[in-house]
Amino acid sequence: MSREEMLEDVKSLIANNKIMLFMKGTATQPMCGFSAATVEVLRKMEQPFGDKNVLENAEYRYVLSEHSNWPTVPQVFINGEFVGGCDIVHALYKSGELKTMVDKAFSGA
Repeated sequence: MSREEMLEDVKSLIANNKIMLFMKGTATQPMCGFSAATVEVLRKMEQPFGDKNVLENAEYRYVLSEHSNWPTVPQVFINGEFVGGCDIVHALYKSGELKTMVDKAFSGA
């Protein structure tokens, strides 16, 4: 897969999932603690989310980071917008803002 194809895949996954999680491993089998913790928070939202294992292709992670301008994974996008990584998602969850963002994404507002 070329870098251009990887970028198109990133954009397509973000566009086609109201919540998209790029992570190490998968939602059913996370391969790092930060990814596992992010999956746990997203599951509490009780809405479907997409997940992509960035470890399947070493270059994919770099293409993703260039697209989001964020150096680490996991990376969460809601309604097409980059939200952040594990710490930011947890802070948003604790403040109640994450639920507001997710509700807005699924209400079509």
